[in-house]
Amino acid sequence: MRLDGPLWLASRSPRRRQLLESARLNFRVRRPEIDDGRLRCDRVPPEHWVVGMALLKATNVADLLAGPRPGATGIVLGADTVCVHRRRVLGQPTDADHARAMLRGLRDADHEVVTGVCLIDLSGGDRSVFFDRAVVRVGHLGDDEIDRYVESGSWRGKAGGYNLAERIEAGWPLHCDGDPATVMGLPMRRLLRWFAVNVPTEQVAPEVNSGGGGEGGS
Repeated sequence: MRLDGPLWLASRSPRRRQLLESARLNFRVRRPEIDDGRLRCDRVPPEHWVVGMALLKATNVADLLAGPRPGATGIVLGADTVCVHRRRVLGQPTDADHARAMLRGLRDADHEVVTGVCLIDLSGGDRSVFFDRAVVRVGHLGDDEIDRYVESGSWRGKAGGYNLAERIEAGWPLHCDGDPATVMGLPMRRLLRWFAVNVPTEQVAPEVNSGGGGEGGS
């Protein structure tokens, strides 16, 4: 697989854009035209779920790009993130009450965050998938603090109802074991290693060619 065209980010997430920008990757954004908010994991293992959702998003964008652009080139990057708490998969809250209940359930405990990645080569159709895990420890959060946060609306569009970097900056008692970027929507350590091994081209950032890492967004 070679990056003989643009890197396309198949995502609506501003946090994933920030992660790629922080790694100084050259990329374009093409939002997938699917409504994944109605889909539920049920009994599917979370690592299978996030990889499947990443594949769904990347395939959708690959098809959208191939339509108006016969012979389109480049690599499409799709990703999906969920939280796992007490064997329950937590996606994005559906409303304020759901966000409040989710955050109260996460406090004073550990939970796992799993992010799946799919990369599709538009030229040859080759695909690569992987996932990464991190564990987040949440200290005590009072009801008033959670209520203020929920009222701000900042929980919207975030797996588990929060963004790690934003909440650490706000003073929440959070600790991450693993790649913080995995919690924020893209496992940058693994992704940059993947690029370093699979896409040896001048179109990627210096950090990729040196095997470095990057963090930022969700």
